[in-house]
Amino acid sequence: MKEMSEIIRVEDVWFRYEGADFWALKGVSLTIKKGELLAIIGQNGGGKTTLAKNLNGLLKPTKGRVMVDGLDTKTTPTYEIVKRVGYVFQNPSHQIFESTVWKEVAYGPTNLGLSQEEVKQRVEWAISEVGLQGYEQYNPYDLDYGKMKLLTVASVLAMKPQVLILDEPTTGQDHAGRHLLSNLSKKLNREGFTVVIITHDMRFVAETVNRVVLVSNGEILMDGSTREVLNAFDILKKAAIKPPQIVQLASELRKKGVDINALTVEEALQEILKHYKG
Repeated sequence: MKEMSEIIRVEDVWFRYEGADFWALKGVSLTIKKGELLAIIGQNGGGKTTLAKNLNGLLKPTKGRVMVDGLDTKTTPTYEIVKRVGYVFQNPSHQIFESTVWKEVAYGPTNLGLSQEEVKQRVEWAISEVGLQGYEQYNPYDLDYGKMKLLTVASVLAMKPQVLILDEPTTGQDHAGRHLLSNLSKKLNREGFTVVIITHDMRFVAETVNRVVLVSNGEILMDGSTREVLNAFDILKKAAIKPPQIVQLASELRKKGVDINALTVEEALQEILKHYKG
């Protein structure tokens, strides 16, 4: 299997907001490879969104450096970084400003200086990717919250960045919306996008990503596979994070001699059936 090449490198990054008397990030180092599907998790105020905004140049490190596709975010114009790393904000109203869905999705590629035909192709493709066909002439604020969220994804997708950052994608979503966003994240990743999800929704993490970076008090406490991190109960507790109920249940069953190491209900069911068939 071909080893994935690096797309983002974070080197001993410290970050402090102007006027603040504390460090929001403290000596963070991290490498993200092309084609990864990972989550940065942690409680609100722990530094995960600050770290995410340093990944695409919205914020610049106070100390240390962030390299994106070989470019230093401190010395490279932000518009060059955002071409490579697209950021989908947690709140759609912080991103949406055009009068129709079509115009909203077309805004990014139009400002890249692409031809009208290329813009049209990208808009049609991005709208199709998120399943918003038929809504092209709707005012974005006439959409329900779930569709507004999908629109923000489409507007970033249309710029075809190498990396897609989704900030708290499940906020305000019902079960169906969460499931749709999980499937969309995995689909985009299969199509070649590097996907980084910022979240404290552990069930969504368990169902969606392959790697987890745990951030607390501006530092990385753990970086490993989803299964490894979500089973590190003591470390999660330090960050005030509760693993999904199914992971906790599997842990209790292992103590009773039932060999189950499941992250999701589907995995647990398969393992239980296998156990009893055996």
